[in-house]
Formats: sequence, C-alpha cells, structure tokens
Amino acid sequence: MSLLQFLRILWARRLIIIAATASCLIGALVVIMMVPPRYDSSARVMLNTLKPDPVTGEFIGNAALRTYVGTQMELIKDYRVAGQVVDQLGWQADPSLIAEYQNRATTDDRDFRRWLAQRIIDGTKTKMVPGSNILEITYTSRSPNSARAIADALRKAYIDSSLSARREEATRNADWFTAQAAKAKATLDAADVTKTDYERANGIVMQDDQSDIETARLRALSTQALVAPVVVQPAPPPSAGTLAQLDAQIAQTSQVLGANHPELLELRARRAALANQVAQEIAASRAAAGAGAAGANAAERALAAQKQKVIASRDKIERASQLQSEVTLRRDIYNRTMARAAQFRQEAAAADVGIAMLGTAVTPQDPSYPNKPLIIVGALGLGGGLGLFIALLVELLSRRVRGVEDLEWAVDAPMLAVIAGPSRRARGAAKRRQRAELSVRHDRMARA
Repeated sequence: MSLLQFLRILWARRLIIIAATASCLIGALVVIMMVPPRYDSSARVMLNTLKPDPVTGEFIGNAALRTYVGTQMELIKDYRVAGQVVDQLGWQADPSLIAEYQNRATTDDRDFRRWLAQRIIDGTKTKMVPGSNILEITYTSRSPNSARAIADALRKAYIDSSLSARREEATRNADWFTAQAAKAKATLDAADVTKTDYERANGIVMQDDQSDIETARLRALSTQALVAPVVVQPAPPPSAGTLAQLDAQIAQTSQVLGANHPELLELRARRAALANQVAQEIAASRAAAGAGAAGANAAERALAAQKQKVIASRDKIERASQLQSEVTLRRDIYNRTMARAAQFRQEAAAADVGIAMLGTAVTPQDPSYPNKPLIIVGALGLGGGLGLFIALLVELLSRRVRGVEDLEWAVDAPMLAVIAGPSRRARGAAKRRQRAELSVRHDRMARA
C-alpha cells in the first residue's frame, strides 16, 4: 500500500477517526471534572552518613550504605511512624473519619488507629535526591494544607521514632551489659578470694607481674651475681714507685756525702715515712680484696640457697600463678563489660540520631493530579490511534476502489484510460434535480 492509498483511506474514514478522538477527549474532560484533585507536599531530611557517630565513632561504609538508606525509607512508611502521625494530628477524634471508619467493609477487621495509619502509609512516598544524601518525604492529599501538615508530621515522627528506637536499644544493651558486669564482678571476687586463701595457706605472695616474692628475690640475686666485682690480686700502690726512686737517690747521695750529713739524714727520714705509707696501702688493698672475695662467696651461697627454695616451692608457685592469671582475666572481663555498659548508657542519653531536618514543608499551589495537559494530550493521542485502528479495520473488512492504484492492485491488469467523473458542482445540481423530481412525484400521488 502506497502513501497515497493510505491517505485516501484516512480521508474516506475521517469521520471514524474524528469520532474516536472526540470520544476520548470528552472522556478525558469528564475524568478531569469528576476526579478530585490531589496535592503533593514534601519535607526533606539529610542523612549524616559521611561522618562518624558522635558517641560510638562508627560510620556507615559504602557496602552498607544502600541497605541503610533502604531501611530508612521503609521505616518512614512503618506503622510505628504513621501511628505517631495519627496521634499528632488528632485524627482519632475526627467525626468524619469515625463515620467513614464505621462504614468500612465488613471484612476489614483493623482497629481505628491502624486503619488511619494505613491511609497515611498509602499516601506516603520516599526517595533519595540523586547525587546527595538528602531523603525526601512526600505525602499526597486532597487538601494542600493537609498535605503540608502531614508531610511535616511524618518527618518529625520519623526522627522521633528513630531517636526513640536508638535509645531503647541502647538502654536494653546497657542493662544487659550491666547485668553481665555484676556477674563478672562476683566471679572476680570469688577468684580473688580463692587466690588470697591459697597464698595465705602456702605463704606465697604474688605480685602484679604474676611472679611471687621468692622468684623476684632469686631474680634480684642473679642480677647481683652478674654485676659482682671480680676478685683479683692487689696491685702495688702508686707510692711504691716513689719509694724506689727515693732509695736510688739515697744510694747516690751516700757516695758523695758523709753518713751523718743533714741532707742524707733528711732523705732517710723521708724514706722511713714513705715506707710506712706503702706498707699501710698494701695492707688496705689486701684487706679489700679479702672482703670482696668473702662477699662474692656469700652472694653465691645466697643465690644457691634461693634457687633451692624456689625449686622446692615450684608447684605451689605455678598454682598461685594460675590463680593470679584467673584473677587478671576476670578483672579484664569486668572492666571491658563495664566500659561497654557505660558506652551504651551514653548512647541512650544522646540526642543526635544522625538525621538533620532541612527547612519545612511548603503548601502546594497546584495539584499534582489530575495533570490536565498530560491527560488531554494523552486522550488526543489515544483517540487518534484508536480511530486510525478502527478506520483501517473497517477498510480491510469493506475494501473499495478509491483510485487508479487500488484498481490496478485489484484486477492485476494495465490501465488504458481514466474517465473523469462529474465535478462537485454537477453532482450537487444532479442531487437537487433528483430531490425536486421526488417532491413533484410525491405531490401528484397525494392529489390522486
């Protein structure tokens, strides 16, 4: 089928297309006039997902971000939030809503509050603003003021519900950790009593580094033995060299001077004093060496005795060390449990839930539904398409020859000539003559 044939069919069936388009347009206008308008109002919050929690210091990673956002969007449409909105707006005392609830379907067994909350849930939509961490809460209502009020109430109820849920969970965790800390404290006290009784019964005192007093004393004696001075033979005192020089000088002077010369007598007196000093220094050095040797022997004997003492009480020390380790472990568990309980107590008292309000909802000026331009354009498109379909269907069921192309397609033969039909004016004149003849014929029959 050529384009010319298609256009001829459309022109011949133009009334069908016009009727279908007009019918759809009229239907759209009826819908616009009958359907009550609905208004959308939006309130926004910002999810602080990029900074850590002010109490716990934790932040949401990229892997869990989508899950967190989806959870928040579902929480907004949860009964807990919607129920708080019902309470804030005072809908349970509205006579019109009470009457509408009483006229509900008999199969609906929901209570009044849940029935009202479901209306809010059905009119609520949530979405994330692309490229941001802003969550938009939209409510659709027949009244613009009601849409704005409910959008604000939804946002407030969502934040209050999130804060309340966080505090309740933190309080439950804090109570649980406090109870566990009490149990850990009782276990710690019992372990400490057992250790103390064992130490008292066996004469063992454990230190903070899990070593007993005797072992610590053995360690100290070992350290002293390592740093004890080495006992050596006493070295000659420095004055011995001076004495030798003085002897040489006296021998040389005796060859020159007489035996009773004053200078020689002075040298001999000095030599006697110096010899006495050298003797005293040698005696002191020998005494010190003897004392060092005695001290070293005493330290070795004390170290050996302490080793025997520690080895003899090895089993008791091991048992006391185990008891000390048990006490240390129980104390660490108790401290960590108390720290967790304190953290949850702090979290339960926090006023920040990681959600920030952005502005207030605005009263909508134009309804979001029905969208009149869209409905009219859609009705024209639907009517035109439906009319075109019906026109083609009628044409296929009742095919006619509307031009040379149709005739050639129908008889599959060459066209020899085309005889022009009467003009529109001639056809009009012929129709008028036929009507005049019919009128005259009717008058004659009436006279007869």
